[in-house]
Amino acid sequence: MDTSSFYGLIIIIAILVLWRKGRSMYRPIKGNGKRILLPILYFFPALGLLFSPNMHVTWIWSSIAILVGMILSIPLIWTTQFEIREDQCIYAKKNISFFVAFIIILAIRFILRRYLNEIDPSNVMALFMIVAISYIIPWRLISFLKFRKVYKASYKY
Repeated sequence: MDTSSFYGLIIIIAILVLWRKGRSMYRPIKGNGKRILLPILYFFPALGLLFSPNMHVTWIWSSIAILVGMILSIPLIWTTQFEIREDQCIYAKKNISFFVAFIIILAIRFILRRYLNEIDPSNVMALFMIVAISYIIPWRLISFLKFRKVYKASYKY
């Protein structure tokens, strides 16, 4: 896959994520919020790639990738909130800063990719997978806990 098609694919995925998140602000979250955790399950097949014998990522690079991922999760955690609206359903709060944070994170990943061009492409892919896992898992887990807090509060009415 050449660079332009890779960036095109990433941009399409980002647009889909932003579109989905934008739509979710206008639709109630159904059930008890377990669907918030579904994206975590999507990473299980990717874990097989990380433990491939072809990957030669040192523990130092892996630790740095985990740290970068956790730092990138902070703005997503701050900007993800839930609210009970007048129809007594729980919605994601309308928040433009989430979209700004998401685009900034995407830009940071593109910039980091430029600086890591001397590393083997499969190792760069593994590092970026570690970064993605390290910001999506905390963000989704904390979002689920925030949702459950609002969900439990909705039963007090």
